Amino acid sequence: MAGMSPLFRRRLPKDRLVTLIRKPGCHLCDDAQAVVEKVCADLGVPWEQKDITQDRELHDRYWEQIPVVLVDGEQHTFWRVNEDRLRRALTD
Repeated sequence: MAGMSPLFRRRLPKDRLVTLIRKPGCHLCDDAQAVVEKVCADLGVPWEQKDITQDRELHDRYWEQIPVVLVDGEQHTFWRVNEDRLRRALTD
């Protein structure tokens, strides 16, 4: 038996990725970034930020929703980030 299928293996925090899509001079984005930084630091999850003004595809897709938070490339939330909800999304 080669072990559990990767589908059922719980992903480790270091294998997750949070992406914050933001724009310059955006107060909601700053608030979102503070939550993302805190939760990711607590859990040991890597995160990145992308500037929507530098990416046409992101701009077309998310402009109305900035800031947007993705977890493992899937949209988690937009506008306001709930710390507890993000923490749960990264630990289940």
